[in-house]
Amino acid sequence: MYKPYFKNQDGPPPLRVTCRRLARLEEVDALGIVWHGRYPSYLEDGREEMGRRFGLSYEEFKAAGAVLPIRTLHVEYLAPLRYREEFVVETSLHWHEAARLNMEYQIRNAAGQLATRGYSVQMMVDLSGGLLLEAPAFYREFQQRWREGRPGPCAS
Repeated sequence: MYKPYFKNQDGPPPLRVTCRRLARLEEVDALGIVWHGRYPSYLEDGREEMGRRFGLSYEEFKAAGAVLPIRTLHVEYLAPLRYREEFVVETSLHWHEAARLNMEYQIRNAAGQLATRGYSVQMMVDLSGGLLLEAPAFYREFQQRWREGRPGPCAS
């Protein structure tokens, strides 16, 4: 049974994106199974797709004086991915009022079976590493659009 990692924070529903990948030879072990250490990279593919889709790229945060180090990364391995298998990474951004990104991930294999799930928490810090108590203005504007049901990237 599916249970979300993050509770609804009295905000809009999570935003979701998907991206497709193919397990490459360099990512598998001698048995042709994707090595467990590769999965954080797959989750990052989903995170970057979220950034592209909604104007939340690492470059946009950096231009606003913020970076997003990982505070928490959790991965559950449920079924193996194999060499040359196509799979889908679904990434969900969950609402939070604090200066942080709560992402949840599901990886489904070629048969549509849930192979891996997990989550990450990224804190917003300034370029010197100091914790931001308030998100950059562009992210707060994004949150306002998200709350209004139009979370696409800023027009400017």
